[in-house]
Amino acid sequence: MEPTYSPVLSVVIPMYNEEDVIELLVARLRPVLDGTGQPYEVVAVDDGSRDATAQILLGVRRTWSQLRVIKLRSNRGHQAALTAGMHRARGAYVASIDADLQDPPEKIAEMLDLAQRENLDIVYGVRNDRTTDSFFKRWTAGLYYKLMRRIVGQNVPSQAGDFRLLSRATVDALQQLPEDKPVYRLLVPWTGFPSGEVHYAREERAAGSSKYPLSKMVKLAFDSIASFSAAPLRLATWFGGIGVVVCVLMLLLTMGMYVAGETVPGWASMFVAMFFLGAVQLVCLGLLGEYVGRIYAAVKNRPMYYIGHDSLDEPRVIASDDAVELDVAAVR
Repeated sequence: MEPTYSPVLSVVIPMYNEEDVIELLVARLRPVLDGTGQPYEVVAVDDGSRDATAQILLGVRRTWSQLRVIKLRSNRGHQAALTAGMHRARGAYVASIDADLQDPPEKIAEMLDLAQRENLDIVYGVRNDRTTDSFFKRWTAGLYYKLMRRIVGQNVPSQAGDFRLLSRATVDALQQLPEDKPVYRLLVPWTGFPSGEVHYAREERAAGSSKYPLSKMVKLAFDSIASFSAAPLRLATWFGGIGVVVCVLMLLLTMGMYVAGETVPGWASMFVAMFFLGAVQLVCLGLLGEYVGRIYAAVKNRPMYYIGHDSLDEPRVIASDDAVELDVAAVR
């Protein structure tokens, strides 16, 4: 086991099938962290990758002692991998960044300097230029942040994802929350701790493919809403009220036609009313089921992840640069 020390900065990087981008990430991240002149560690969390991500990281670690590799036993998702890294990070400040280099590592030093200079607990990385994203991605992201600001409050920064820096006090506070499915881009501003912002232009993915398709973005949006608001459940009240109004109007229409001596097409009106009320009931039951299911999962309190390996717990092997290059080439 390596001797323990207390780094000033921990950088947590969740990874899933990122073998193509690791070399580029290290080339940009390491000079930035070395240039801070402060003790640091890089916590790379392999989220059950099916490629050579873990092997390449372990090879890089031979010449970069500050790199720490944590392997989850199975793929648990981006937020679970991020949670694992944050919970095991040792720094007085903990930064999180994705491996795809769409968020510039160079901004981490600026975040740390801002936090220390102004005694801030949170520094958000805010995208002020997303021209590299598609129109659909920009539109849906804008819609998401507007909705979240209405639900959680105006303290949710617009266009801020999981690229941020947190103080140790903030990390400890988040760890105490009994969240089954944490959404940190909402939980962090919810704490209300002193915060600042660093702005940057979002870049294109450096290599590999996106790990956040439309289905995962929809799931993130629903998790965000369900974790911070009971508004979907209130839809039952609105649907019920609309149903009552529609039924009253249909009743008045029927009575008026009866008084006028006109024939009432009963089967059509009854058919529409039954389908409408049945659909409303199914929607309400589905929403209720989602919340009950979340309560059930929270009561079970199952672990969000399992650690399969942490390089901090093993002796570090020193190798030459040439040997590392051979190891990386071999796993490819």
